[in-house]
Amino acid sequence: MTLLENLNTNDRFAHSIGAQLTEVREGYAKAELTVEERHLNGAGVCQGGVIYTLADLAFAGVANCHGTLTLGISNTITFLKSGQLGDRIIAECTEVYDHHKLPYCDMKITNQNGELLAAMTGLAYRMRRDFPFEALM
Repeated sequence: MTLLENLNTNDRFAHSIGAQLTEVREGYAKAELTVEERHLNGAGVCQGGVIYTLADLAFAGVANCHGTLTLGISNTITFLKSGQLGDRIIAECTEVYDHHKLPYCDMKITNQNGELLAAMTGLAYRMRRDFPFEALM
């Protein structure tokens, strides 16, 4: 099983909201979803937790691409623009610092028009446990 398949199958919460990894390379991952009625908050815009979860899925792709189980320990997100019903939201994660214990990543979350909806940073912790996969994609 590839890393992309593993995370798309086994991250049950991300899967349950329709989030899917669409690309994983060493140091880079992309996740996408389309905003549906179920994703809207009381103000009628995309719930921030949906955007966070999408970015976190991309973060998991990057953090685990080296074959060691790696879990997020600190994330900061700034919401800049609301996602709307029908928007295709894309989260792209880039590894900034490939530290052996505490890798650090940046995420940008945009809509289908390339408008920046949110920016997020993530710090992860590499466990002393392999996270095997056959290939990234």
